Amino acid sequence: MDKNQATGLILFAAVILIYSLFFASSPEIPVEDIATITQTDAPSSAVPTQEFTENSLLQNDSLINEAKISKYGVIAAMTIGDEEEIILENELIQVKVSTKGALIKEVILKEYNSWDMAPLDLLSEKSSQMNFIVDSKAGPINLNDLYFKSNLSSTENEEGIKTQVLTLSAGTESGMLVHTYSIQDGSYEVKKTFEIDRYQDVFTGNSIAFTWEDQVKTQESNLAESRRQSRLNYYTVTGSFDNLGAGDDLEEETLEEPIKWLSFSQRFFSAAIIADSAFQNVKISQSTPADSAIVRIMSTSLNIPLVDGKAGYTYYFGPDKYKVLKKITPGFEDNVDMGYFFVSWVNKYIIVNLFAFLEKFFSNYGVIIIIIVFLIKLALSPLTYKSYMGMAKMRVIKPEIDELKEKYGDDASKMQQEQMKLFSQLGVSPISGCLPLVLQMPFLFAMFFFFPNAIELRQESFLWASDLSTYDTFIKLPFTIPFYGSHVSLFTLLMTVSQIVYTHFNNQLTTATGPMKNLGYIMPVMFMFILNSYPAGLSFYYFVSNMVTFGQQALIKLFVDDSKIRAKVEESKVKNVNKKKSKFQQKLEDAMKVADSNKKK
Repeated sequence: MDKNQATGLILFAAVILIYSLFFASSPEIPVEDIATITQTDAPSSAVPTQEFTENSLLQNDSLINEAKISKYGVIAAMTIGDEEEIILENELIQVKVSTKGALIKEVILKEYNSWDMAPLDLLSEKSSQMNFIVDSKAGPINLNDLYFKSNLSSTENEEGIKTQVLTLSAGTESGMLVHTYSIQDGSYEVKKTFEIDRYQDVFTGNSIAFTWEDQVKTQESNLAESRRQSRLNYYTVTGSFDNLGAGDDLEEETLEEPIKWLSFSQRFFSAAIIADSAFQNVKISQSTPADSAIVRIMSTSLNIPLVDGKAGYTYYFGPDKYKVLKKITPGFEDNVDMGYFFVSWVNKYIIVNLFAFLEKFFSNYGVIIIIIVFLIKLALSPLTYKSYMGMAKMRVIKPEIDELKEKYGDDASKMQQEQMKLFSQLGVSPISGCLPLVLQMPFLFAMFFFFPNAIELRQESFLWASDLSTYDTFIKLPFTIPFYGSHVSLFTLLMTVSQIVYTHFNNQLTTATGPMKNLGYIMPVMFMFILNSYPAGLSFYYFVSNMVTFGQQALIKLFVDDSKIRAKVEESKVKNVNKKKSKFQQKLEDAMKVADSNKKK
């Protein structure tokens, strides 16, 4: 803008100002507005209206203050403040704590990612809600409503292990309320203490009423498997472990005895609370929502004892890794399902330790699985040899068995009796080939529990499988096959084919006929349907196990000659000509005779 334009605008503004001051007429007021003004006397009522509004606000503030004082008593001032978030962390976990309520808002496991490679937040403000309620003379007080001042510090012990300590305190002249969180380097535990200092005449209860609801978030790609492996676990003070199971329906339970710990355990991870002494009056519930972003909704209510105004307990936020859990507290390792008692010992004392040892030397878990198969097969090779020899003996005496079938084929009872005599004479046991296989069964079934719960395999790739902890999708089907799924697992197919071939090979070595012979072909097909949606690591283990067994039997066959076995059988036949029957054998024959006579009646 130049000088002339500026001068023109100034003169224009001056003209408008002079005209409005001296020449402009007052605006005409409509008749209806005049009547309204006359009736209401607007000028005189304007100021009182404003005064009423201000007084109302003051009165409302006063009512609020009175309500807070009535509800919170001498600690009412603690309900006013600004919320801040403090980070408490080590190299394993990051815990976000709010100064409002001294609550844990978020927990991130630094070593792990969710299925979509996002940071794994095991707990978040949106999915988890905790409440801490204490009794007072004014009534129940939710500590979540109070604001605390924070102080973050760190200490170091003689061994050089650092501990971060977060102190959250609030109080008045009458006393203090103090929350303390601490986390040690290399630990998934967050220790927590709460102290009521000099408020004994205010707070009347001897416990904290604690409630916790967690909408367990989906961390794995296979939602069905996650739900199958997720459950609310607890451990009583008497040393009893139990859970609500893995059903989809709403389950609720009031526990009859105090508990030592409780965990919201999903597949591979757990969020838990552990008592210093014991939790009382425990109620638990679990349900499965329709929302696919949530695995389960788990909740609990319990009482945390206050002793001299103090309470202590520990949170665990971390992986369900057996060796890690075992160090936390008694029974805590049971969060990892190792199977029924007759197979769990295989996983706890053999497989877990083998994995831990081999992890030191190998980073590829497919290779580790192969090595474990070889080691187990090597350890069980004496049983495999005995099984093969038992089946070989049955094979070389097949002509004698066929003769008995021709002679007594129509009389099953007589056939059984004569077979027992033949086996006794030849020194052959019909179960000698089966018993070694039965002794190997615990290892076979142990793997069925180990691999679905092995966090070691999580997000570990091998060959075409991108994640050994879930199924390998070799072919994605455009439809769903009942009891099979909408995908084809190649590892499961390889396992099935190898098992069928193995069955065919065994049938050549045995004298089995009829349904028993065909059962060996049916079982692999059934397991193909079952294991198609199970972890690829499990199917791969079974496949490698079958292939190694082939190799073992081929190697044994090189050193075992049927003619030599036949010669040993003939020697036994000569030795046992005058051999007396054992008590067991005699009782068995007598039982057969009684059964035969009853049939004839």
